[in-house]
Amino acid sequence: MLGALIEKESTTPEYYPMSLNALVAACNQKTNRWPVTEYADDDVLAALDDLKPRGYAAAITGGSRVTKFAQRFTEKLNLGRRETAILCVLMLRGPQTVGEIKGRTERMYGFADLDETETVLQKMIDRSEVAGDPSRHHGALVQKLPHAPGTKEPRFAQTLTGAVEFAAPVHSPAPDRLASLEAEVARLRDEVTELRRRLDEVLS
Repeated sequence: MLGALIEKESTTPEYYPMSLNALVAACNQKTNRWPVTEYADDDVLAALDDLKPRGYAAAITGGSRVTKFAQRFTEKLNLGRRETAILCVLMLRGPQTVGEIKGRTERMYGFADLDETETVLQKMIDRSEVAGDPSRHHGALVQKLPHAPGTKEPRFAQTLTGAVEFAAPVHSPAPDRLASLEAEVARLRDEVTELRRRLDEVLS
C-alpha cells in the first residue's frame, strides 16, 4: 500500500492525495505488481492505521468531500528521488536485478545507466542508523540477495519488512533492453486502466 501511494504521487500527481477507492484500486492493479493482491477497503484502512502513528502516512480532510491519503514515508526517511524510485519498485514488484530496477523506475527517475543504479543501491545497503535520531535513518534499506539457482545476476530486495533470507526468482532473467520494454508495456497498460477508472467515475 505504501508503495502504491509513492508510485501514484510521482506518476499521477493530479490525482494525489488518493481517495480510499483509488488507493485500493492502485494496490490491486494487475500490472506492475508482484504478488498481485486483492485487498478490501478494511485491509487498506488497517494498513493506514498502522502507518499513520509512525509518521509514514497521513489523512487529508481539507478541501474535499472525501478523506484522502498521502504518504510521508520519503520525507520521514529523508529519501531522494533515486532512492524513492528504487524502494517503490522493490515494494511493488519484489526482488529484482539491477537491469530490471533501472527499467522499471523510468517513470519516477531516469537513471543514466546500470552503474548509477548499482551505485545508489549500494548506498542504500550501506545506509547506517544515526545514533540519537532513529526517526530519520532506519539502517540498510536494501539487501543484495545470493544468486538463486539458474540465475546469472544477483537480485536486490527492500528490507523495510525485515531481512530476506532467500527469495526464488520472480521471473526469468532478461536482458536490460527486455526489462525496459516490459516496463514501457506495463506503463501503457496502467494508463489504459487509469483512463477506464476515470471514465467509470464520470459515468457512475
